Amino acid sequence: MTETALTAAGSKSQQAYEAVKARIVGGTYTPGYRLVLAVIAKDLGVSVVPVREAIRRLEAEGLVKFERNVGATVAGIDPTEYLYTMQTLSIVEGAATALSAPLIGPADVARARAVNAEMRECLEHFDPVRFTQLNQDFHSVLFEHCPNPHILGLVHSGWNRLASLRSSTFRFVPGRAHNSVDEHESLLRLIESGADADAIEKAARLHRSATLDAYLAQAQPLQ
Repeated sequence: MTETALTAAGSKSQQAYEAVKARIVGGTYTPGYRLVLAVIAKDLGVSVVPVREAIRRLEAEGLVKFERNVGATVAGIDPTEYLYTMQTLSIVEGAATALSAPLIGPADVARARAVNAEMRECLEHFDPVRFTQLNQDFHSVLFEHCPNPHILGLVHSGWNRLASLRSSTFRFVPGRAHNSVDEHESLLRLIESGADADAIEKAARLHRSATLDAYLAQAQPLQ
Protein backbone atom coordinates (compact mmCIF):
# COMPACT_ATOMS: atom_id res chain seq x y z
CA MET A 1 0.00 0.00 0.00
CA THR A 2 1.33 3.44 -0.90
CA GLU A 3 1.94 6.19 1.64
CA THR A 4 -0.99 8.15 0.19
CA ALA A 5 -3.26 5.12 0.56
CA LEU A 6 -2.11 4.59 4.15
CA THR A 7 -2.84 8.24 4.98
CA ALA A 8 -6.29 7.98 3.40
CA ALA A 9 -7.05 4.81 5.36
CA GLY A 10 -5.94 6.45 8.60
CA SER A 11 -8.02 9.50 7.83
CA LYS A 12 -11.16 7.42 7.28
CA SER A 13 -10.55 5.55 10.52
CA GLN A 14 -10.22 8.85 12.38
CA GLN A 15 -13.36 10.22 10.75
CA ALA A 16 -15.29 7.09 11.67
CA TYR A 17 -13.98 7.29 15.24
CA GLU A 18 -15.00 10.93 15.61
CA ALA A 19 -18.42 10.33 14.06
CA VAL A 20 -19.31 7.33 16.20
CA LYS A 21 -17.94 8.93 19.37
CA ALA A 22 -19.95 12.10 18.69
CA ARG A 23 -23.12 10.04 18.39
CA ILE A 24 -22.41 8.27 21.66
CA VAL A 25 -21.57 11.47 23.52
CA GLY A 26 -24.52 13.32 21.96
CA GLY A 27 -26.96 10.59 22.93
CA THR A 28 -27.85 9.41 19.41
CA TYR A 29 -26.38 6.03 20.30
CA THR A 30 -27.67 5.36 23.80
CA PRO A 31 -26.31 2.80 26.31
CA GLY A 32 -27.03 -0.70 25.03
CA TYR A 33 -27.39 0.43 21.41
CA ARG A 34 -26.05 -2.25 19.05
CA LEU A 35 -23.31 -0.96 16.76
CA VAL A 36 -23.72 -2.82 13.48
CA LEU A 37 -20.52 -2.20 11.52
CA ALA A 38 -22.03 -2.60 8.06
CA VAL A 39 -24.87 -0.21 8.84
CA ILE A 40 -22.55 2.43 10.29
CA ALA A 41 -20.12 2.03 7.39
CA LYS A 42 -22.92 2.56 4.85
CA ASP A 43 -24.19 5.57 6.78
CA LEU A 44 -20.72 7.15 6.87
CA GLY A 45 -19.89 6.21 3.28
CA VAL A 46 -16.80 4.16 4.16
CA SER A 47 -15.85 0.50 4.23
CA VAL A 48 -16.25 -1.69 7.30
CA VAL A 49 -12.49 -1.67 8.03
CA PRO A 50 -12.18 1.94 9.36
CA VAL A 51 -15.40 1.50 11.34
CA ARG A 52 -14.02 -1.66 12.96
CA GLU A 53 -10.83 0.22 13.89
CA ALA A 54 -12.90 3.07 15.33
CA ILE A 55 -14.99 0.66 17.42
CA ARG A 56 -11.81 -0.92 18.82
CA ARG A 57 -10.53 2.50 19.89
CA LEU A 58 -13.84 3.29 21.56
CA GLU A 59 -13.75 -0.07 23.33
CA ALA A 60 -10.30 0.80 24.70
CA GLU A 61 -11.77 4.08 26.01
CA GLY A 62 -14.62 2.25 27.73
CA LEU A 63 -17.38 3.68 25.53
CA VAL A 64 -18.08 0.42 23.71
CA LYS A 65 -18.24 -3.17 24.94
CA PHE A 66 -18.52 -6.52 23.20
CA GLU A 67 -21.16 -9.04 24.24
CA ARG A 68 -21.31 -12.69 23.23
CA ASN A 69 -23.88 -13.33 20.49
CA VAL A 70 -24.62 -9.60 20.33
CA GLY A 71 -21.47 -7.86 19.18
CA ALA A 72 -20.48 -4.28 19.88
CA THR A 73 -22.83 -2.18 21.98
CA VAL A 74 -22.64 1.24 23.60
CA ALA A 75 -21.47 0.91 27.19
CA GLY A 76 -23.38 2.60 29.97
CA ILE A 77 -22.29 3.91 33.34
CA ASP A 78 -24.19 2.77 36.37
CA PRO A 79 -24.42 5.03 39.44
CA THR A 80 -21.67 3.15 41.27
CA GLU A 81 -19.32 3.39 38.28
CA TYR A 82 -20.13 7.09 37.98
CA LEU A 83 -19.35 7.59 41.66
CA TYR A 84 -15.95 5.90 41.45
CA THR A 85 -15.01 7.62 38.20
CA MET A 86 -15.93 11.08 39.48
CA GLN A 87 -14.11 10.53 42.77
CA THR A 88 -10.98 9.51 40.88
CA LEU A 89 -11.31 12.35 38.38
CA SER A 90 -11.65 14.93 41.14
CA ILE A 91 -8.29 13.81 42.55
CA VAL A 92 -6.30 13.51 39.32
CA GLU A 93 -7.83 16.56 37.63
CA GLY A 94 -7.24 18.63 40.75
CA ALA A 95 -3.58 17.58 40.71
CA ALA A 96 -3.25 18.21 36.96
CA THR A 97 -4.76 21.68 37.28
CA ALA A 98 -2.43 22.59 40.16
CA LEU A 99 0.61 21.39 38.22
CA SER A 100 -0.55 23.27 35.13
CA ALA A 101 -1.17 26.56 36.93
CA PRO A 102 2.40 27.96 36.72
CA LEU A 103 2.37 27.25 32.98
CA ILE A 104 -0.98 28.90 32.28
CA GLY A 105 -0.44 32.30 30.69
CA PRO A 106 -2.72 35.33 30.18
CA ALA A 107 -3.79 34.06 26.75
CA ASP A 108 -4.89 30.75 28.27
CA VAL A 109 -6.84 32.50 31.01
CA ALA A 110 -8.51 34.73 28.41
CA ARG A 111 -9.48 31.69 26.34
CA ALA A 112 -10.90 29.88 29.37
CA ARG A 113 -12.82 32.98 30.42
CA ALA A 114 -14.27 33.33 26.91
CA VAL A 115 -15.47 29.72 27.05
CA ASN A 116 -16.99 30.34 30.47
CA ALA A 117 -18.81 33.36 29.06
CA GLU A 118 -20.32 31.10 26.42
CA MET A 119 -21.38 28.73 29.17
CA ARG A 120 -23.10 31.58 30.99
CA GLU A 121 -24.96 32.52 27.80
CA CYS A 122 -25.94 28.89 27.35
CA LEU A 123 -27.75 29.01 30.70
CA GLU A 124 -30.41 31.33 29.25
CA HIS A 125 -31.72 28.66 26.88
CA PHE A 126 -30.16 25.65 28.51
CA ASP A 127 -28.69 23.03 26.21
CA PRO A 128 -27.05 20.37 28.42
CA VAL A 129 -25.12 18.77 25.56
CA ARG A 130 -23.57 22.04 24.43
CA PHE A 131 -22.98 23.14 28.03
CA THR A 132 -21.14 19.91 28.78
CA GLN A 133 -18.93 20.25 25.71
CA LEU A 134 -18.07 23.81 26.69
CA ASN A 135 -17.35 22.58 30.21
CA GLN A 136 -14.82 20.12 28.86
CA ASP A 137 -13.27 22.83 26.68
CA PHE A 138 -12.90 25.06 29.74
CA HIS A 139 -11.22 22.44 31.89
CA SER A 140 -8.97 21.33 29.05
CA VAL A 141 -7.40 24.78 29.03
CA LEU A 142 -6.57 24.38 32.71
CA PHE A 143 -5.21 20.84 32.82
CA GLU A 144 -3.61 20.30 29.39
CA HIS A 145 -0.40 22.09 30.46
CA CYS A 146 0.18 19.42 33.13
CA PRO A 147 3.85 18.39 32.79
CA ASN A 148 3.24 14.94 34.27
CA PRO A 149 2.09 12.68 31.40
CA HIS A 150 0.93 9.93 33.74
CA ILE A 151 -1.45 12.21 35.63
CA LEU A 152 -2.63 13.80 32.39
CA GLY A 153 -3.32 10.35 30.95
CA LEU A 154 -5.47 9.49 33.96
CA VAL A 155 -7.45 12.73 33.47
CA HIS A 156 -8.07 11.90 29.81
CA SER A 157 -9.10 8.38 30.78
CA GLY A 158 -11.61 9.74 33.30
CA TRP A 159 -13.19 12.11 30.81
CA ASN A 160 -13.40 9.37 28.20
CA ARG A 161 -15.02 7.01 30.70
CA LEU A 162 -17.69 9.60 31.44
CA ALA A 163 -18.30 10.42 27.78
CA SER A 164 -21.43 8.32 27.40
CA LEU A 165 -23.02 10.10 30.38
CA ARG A 166 -21.60 13.58 29.78
CA SER A 167 -24.34 14.44 27.30
CA SER A 168 -26.92 14.21 30.08
CA THR A 169 -25.12 14.90 33.36
CA PHE A 170 -26.27 18.52 33.53
CA ARG A 171 -29.69 17.52 32.24
CA PHE A 172 -30.09 15.57 35.48
CA VAL A 173 -28.89 18.50 37.61
CA PRO A 174 -29.48 21.71 35.60
CA GLY A 175 -29.28 23.86 38.73
CA ARG A 176 -25.69 22.76 39.19
CA ALA A 177 -24.75 24.44 35.89
CA HIS A 178 -25.22 27.95 37.35
CA ASN A 179 -22.92 27.23 40.28
CA SER A 180 -20.40 25.57 37.98
CA VAL A 181 -19.95 28.73 35.92
CA ASP A 182 -19.39 30.84 39.05
CA GLU A 183 -16.86 28.32 40.38
CA HIS A 184 -14.99 28.47 37.07
CA GLU A 185 -14.48 32.19 37.51
CA SER A 186 -13.25 31.68 41.08
CA LEU A 187 -10.78 29.09 39.85
CA LEU A 188 -9.47 31.43 37.16
CA ARG A 189 -8.97 34.18 39.74
CA LEU A 190 -6.92 31.83 41.90
CA ILE A 191 -4.69 31.00 38.94
CA GLU A 192 -4.36 34.67 37.92
CA SER A 193 -3.40 35.69 41.45
CA GLY A 194 -0.63 33.09 41.63
CA ALA A 195 -2.26 31.17 44.46
CA ASP A 196 -0.28 28.26 45.84
CA ALA A 197 -0.70 24.78 44.36
CA ASP A 198 -2.60 23.42 47.37
CA ALA A 199 -5.29 26.11 47.12
CA ILE A 200 -5.75 25.55 43.38
CA GLU A 201 -5.86 21.78 43.73
CA LYS A 202 -8.40 22.00 46.55
CA ALA A 203 -10.63 24.37 44.56
CA ALA A 204 -10.49 22.15 41.47
CA ARG A 205 -11.26 19.03 43.49
CA LEU A 206 -14.20 20.63 45.32
CA HIS A 207 -15.56 21.92 42.02
CA ARG A 208 -15.56 18.41 40.54
CA SER A 209 -16.93 16.72 43.68
CA ALA A 210 -19.76 19.29 43.90
CA THR A 211 -21.12 18.04 40.58
CA LEU A 212 -20.98 14.48 41.90
CA ASP A 213 -22.74 15.51 45.11
CA ALA A 214 -25.50 17.25 43.15
CA TYR A 215 -25.98 14.20 40.94
CA LEU A 216 -26.09 11.76 43.85
CA ALA A 217 -28.52 13.99 45.77
CA GLN A 218 -31.18 13.55 43.11
CA ALA A 219 -30.30 10.02 42.00
CA GLN A 220 -31.79 6.84 43.39
CA PRO A 221 -29.80 5.40 46.32
CA LEU A 222 -26.87 3.27 45.15
CA GLN A 223 -27.55 -0.46 45.33
